[in-house]
Amino acid sequence: MIASGLVYAFSESTIEGKIILIALFLASIFSWSVMVTKIRFLGFCKRQNERFQELFHRDRQPLLLFSSGVRFEGSNMWEIYEAGSNELCIQMLGSNEVDETFDSRLKTAEKITPAQMRAVQAAMERAVGETALKLESQMIVLSSAVSGAPFLGLLGTVWGVMDAFAGIAQAGNANLAAMAPGISGSLITTIIGLLVAIPAMFGYNFLVTSVRSMLVQADNFAAELSSEIEHRYVELGSREPRRFNP
Repeated sequence: MIASGLVYAFSESTIEGKIILIALFLASIFSWSVMVTKIRFLGFCKRQNERFQELFHRDRQPLLLFSSGVRFEGSNMWEIYEAGSNELCIQMLGSNEVDETFDSRLKTAEKITPAQMRAVQAAMERAVGETALKLESQMIVLSSAVSGAPFLGLLGTVWGVMDAFAGIAQAGNANLAAMAPGISGSLITTIIGLLVAIPAMFGYNFLVTSVRSMLVQADNFAAELSSEIEHRYVELGSREPRRFNP
């Protein structure tokens, strides 16, 4: 019954209404593809983060995973860790190359200064920003579908109603049988607009919450890694002995 009603309304809609319906159909395809892709990507990223954190917290040596050559593709925490480790090695060793002499060079290297540590923190902050942009990419498609689809559908409805009343005025016949096809054809654009916007709204809210949670976790990890590096590799300087006046 519903399907037959939609088919009838589509057949009675104007050329403008059908163009708007095609645009809404394309918007629905894009929004659903973004939702499915982002949900799968965020799930993969979360699993990779869990694997990375498990190994990182197992030994709590900041450069152990970096020197081992293990990678966690898709993990935003790993990208932050890699950026910080690369900069730390450059500041301590003059190179971020990992070879057979890496461990021995690391053991004999001098600790870095607080100024050099600020360069390491800046590298991690840049990585946090880059991963945030990656996680939030394509979200504009969903937000546009949520806000734009109902208005596009409403435009089709108002346009269709206007044409229906203009046709009735020209024919001089204002009975219900003359009005029903035009009104039915115009209302379908609002229905389709809502059918596009409602799933996009739920998907957008879910993805925004997930992305914000992952960004908070990434910020917390960056602070944790910075603390670990400062504890092990930063020369904070010796305090001057107190002088007592005789």
